[in-house]
Amino acid sequence: MAQINAQMVKELRDKTGAGMMDCKKALGDSDGDIEKAIKHLREAGIASAAKKSGRATSEGLIYSYIHPGDKLGVLVEINCETDFVARTDDFQSFAKDICMQIAATDPRVVTREEVTEELIASEKDVYRNIALKEGKPEKIVEKIIEGKMDKFFSEACLMEQPFVKDTDKTISELVTDKVGTLGENIKIRRFVRFRLGE
Repeated sequence: MAQINAQMVKELRDKTGAGMMDCKKALGDSDGDIEKAIKHLREAGIASAAKKSGRATSEGLIYSYIHPGDKLGVLVEINCETDFVARTDDFQSFAKDICMQIAATDPRVVTREEVTEELIASEKDVYRNIALKEGKPEKIVEKIIEGKMDKFFSEACLMEQPFVKDTDKTISELVTDKVGTLGENIKIRRFVRFRLGE
């Protein structure tokens, strides 16, 4: 059994933002291996995020971001469980990342559930007509539409977009990681993106 000291706990806390006792336990379970402990904390965070997803998020903040040049701005409301967490640097930094994501990618909605049935039907019609005009056989047209709709959702829905700072991760996965780190349920509630003249 590796000897766990305060320096190791501090290093793990600095790297993950997890609580002191969680770091100490992860290091103990990982025999003092920092990399294994990080993996352990991430996995535990994902599991605990799933448990926390039903908890009420009545606190949080409205964060504003103005892109250099003053021609593009974003307001986003992000909710969490306590005012204490909403005031942390980690939560504020997360809010800024979300604003910058919205500024860069111009999503239409937060989640897939917010896309109207009319818009979905309209998009499917467009993809169907394009596929048929290209002479694609009827039996594969539905598969083509399915693939195009997945791409549409990954562009239109903030939670399904690849994170601009780490494209291997979606915004949904970023939120899950943050729930694990901060220990509270987090929800991106709504946003507005302003571009000068639009």
